[in-house]
Amino acid sequence: MSKSLEEVHQSVHTQDKSTIFRRIIAFFGPAYLVSVGYMDPGNWATDIAGGSQFGYSLLWVLLMSNLMALLLQSLSARLGIVTQRDLAQASRETYSRPINYILYFLAEIAIAACDLAEVLGMAIGINLLFNIPLIEGVLITVLDTFLLLFLINKGIRKMEAFIIVLVAIIGFSFVFEMIFAQPELDKVFYGLVPSIPNETALYIAIGIIGATVMPHNLYLHSSLVQTRNFDRTPKGIKQALKYNFLDSTIALNLAFFVNAAILILAAATFYRNGMFEVAEIQDAHRFLQPLLGTKWAPILFAVALIAAGQSSTVTGTLAGQIVMEGYLNLRIQPWVRRILTRLIAIVPAVIVILIYGESVTGKLLILSQVILSLQLGFAIIPLIHFVSDKVKMKGFHISRTTQITAWIIATIIVSLNAKLVYNEINGWLETSENPILLWLTVVPLALFFLGLLLYIIFNPFIAKAKHDIENHSPHHLKLQFSKSGSYDKKNIAVSVDFSTADEVALNSAFELGGMDAEYTLIHVVETVGAMVYGEDIDDHETLIDRRLLKEYEEMLSQKGFRVKTELGFGEPIKIIPEIINAENFDTLVMGTHGHTGLKDLIFGTTVDKLRHKISIPLLIVKKEK
Repeated sequence: MSKSLEEVHQSVHTQDKSTIFRRIIAFFGPAYLVSVGYMDPGNWATDIAGGSQFGYSLLWVLLMSNLMALLLQSLSARLGIVTQRDLAQASRETYSRPINYILYFLAEIAIAACDLAEVLGMAIGINLLFNIPLIEGVLITVLDTFLLLFLINKGIRKMEAFIIVLVAIIGFSFVFEMIFAQPELDKVFYGLVPSIPNETALYIAIGIIGATVMPHNLYLHSSLVQTRNFDRTPKGIKQALKYNFLDSTIALNLAFFVNAAILILAAATFYRNGMFEVAEIQDAHRFLQPLLGTKWAPILFAVALIAAGQSSTVTGTLAGQIVMEGYLNLRIQPWVRRILTRLIAIVPAVIVILIYGESVTGKLLILSQVILSLQLGFAIIPLIHFVSDKVKMKGFHISRTTQITAWIIATIIVSLNAKLVYNEINGWLETSENPILLWLTVVPLALFFLGLLLYIIFNPFIAKAKHDIENHSPHHLKLQFSKSGSYDKKNIAVSVDFSTADEVALNSAFELGGMDAEYTLIHVVETVGAMVYGEDIDDHETLIDRRLLKEYEEMLSQKGFRVKTELGFGEPIKIIPEIINAENFDTLVMGTHGHTGLKDLIFGTTVDKLRHKISIPLLIVKKEK
């Protein structure tokens, strides 16, 4: 299968470093690219709105979001390091094609919402610093496409260095802003105590969560960690996990400092002076100089805003590439992908600004973050399932305590989102002049996504239980074979599916060939991933099927039979004939459960197609119900 971010995959060597410090530094970088998404312009809008309206009281939301982000990003990094799959690839291998298309669509909406925030933030920063009109600033942001192409061609380490410089600019800018603002430290610490003043605060709090824990960053991190080339032994993987967690901890705490600084700045400057309605970035910039008494405050504010927008736009593009390639297995030129992403963000931004003016950009930024928050569940829940899977994670699955913590975080996020959706739809129904239209459109759509979320939550548990029931141990088979009699078949193929139908198929095959024949057990993996990636797939079901096939071989060999196995990938009607026609078999034996009605018709059609594609006799043996 194709590698995630193939052009820079395993391009950074970590094994030839002379000291531990150099080895740690070699692993540092991916989390800084991820962290810029946690301090992008969308965060600024929600942080300014929260600080100006509610003072320091929502600081605890930022702290909670940062802790959530640290855990979830470490899970994302773990998935990429251990399985060498990003989150989109792992989803593609696990879920059906229709589900993957929906998940891809939701991920693209999240990236578009994120890019909208970046476009507006950069445009506002350009407008504030150089007095260029907002519309022209929005159009200028298209040019950063070429910056991304330049950086990616120079290698991932150069891109990481560029991003770290921008993060440093943002950090230093807010160090000075804190010096200018002189916040009340006792109130800052009091703000770390959880409280929600009112419904508006809840809306902003969810926006802060959406702006802090970003779904596209989960896709991004699981891919970026694969740029490191390290020893794939258990010891090497443990070391990579440890160093990447350290990388994530430092980078995300820096992001928390920036977010907290923005909220504290708004609280110390606007809330303290009774200016509770400052939600627009432009207003915040305009009031900084008269309130703080220095011209450097608004300049540093604008510089940091441009740096935040520029850095997050680079990583947003990479996330878009990862999502598209992972879900659709579709690669397009980076500059084409970037232009498309930019247009998706620019068009709505231009339309809204032209119709409503520049005063609504703050509301647009907050809305984009709420959209991100609503999409979080569809990224977080599959991630938790994947890193909890013992087979997929090859022994590096997360502990029970971590699983419980991760599920609590997912529950908090999904519950907050559900309340937000309910409140919004209820408000629309109460104020709408045509509520019937909403009942016929918005409500069914909300119920559809609720159903999809429940499916994403429970399907892996159901599938695993069903798989464990159907794919039982071969030692449960009742093999009845008599050594008396004459046998004329010497090379027999037996199709197995790890169900009770294998019992009658194997017994029938042994009656044909006895102890002297050679038996080839054939099983075909039919998952979506197997159909796409063929023998390169190593998803959960493939690993289980390979193990069960090996158990069949060992158990039958112990009983004296000569047995070998063949594992195919894709559609059985195509793969089985390929295996059969490649070797010199005497007959093919297939077992099946009893069928009636429509099942007989479908199964009969399948058998007919199979019979015409092979050149040897086909024996179908039925296990009655």
